[in-house]
Amino acid sequence: MVPKKEISMVPDMGKWKRSMAYADYIGFILALNGAVKGKKLSCEYKVSETVQKLLDLLGTLDRWINETPPVDQPSRFGNKAYRTWYSILDQGAESLVFALLPKDTSAAAAEIAVYLKESVGNAVRIDYGTGHEAAFAAFLCCLCKVGALKVDDQLAIVFLVFNR
Repeated sequence: MVPKKEISMVPDMGKWKRSMAYADYIGFILALNGAVKGKKLSCEYKVSETVQKLLDLLGTLDRWINETPPVDQPSRFGNKAYRTWYSILDQGAESLVFALLPKDTSAAAAEIAVYLKESVGNAVRIDYGTGHEAAFAAFLCCLCKVGALKVDDQLAIVFLVFNR
């Protein structure tokens, strides 16, 4: 199912912190943290097909940025061309995510695509913050939950995907 925002006020945090989704999310972050403890960026690790596809997805987002030049505007705050770029992502996100998923979990693409879209900023306010970063971690966590990313991918997730 396509997720909807459930946390809009401070009291909503209690429900979130008691949820299985929260436990999964925090567990995912702690697992990544544990995987890279004591490791150098230069250490060897495998790059799975899914991690490579994920890097390609990020490359596609970059290409769309290059194809959506900033507009000339008086404001020094967020450039309105971002909204054009975001609309391209909004239309293509589900297909991008679908390409990452094992065939038996492809129905989850619509749900997971929401986290990808939420991870790049807000198209109305043209802003970006820690909530968007958290959405990117949730996007990756979802990919792990459906089996697209594996435990063996943890180093590549941190050293390649996050770094990218």
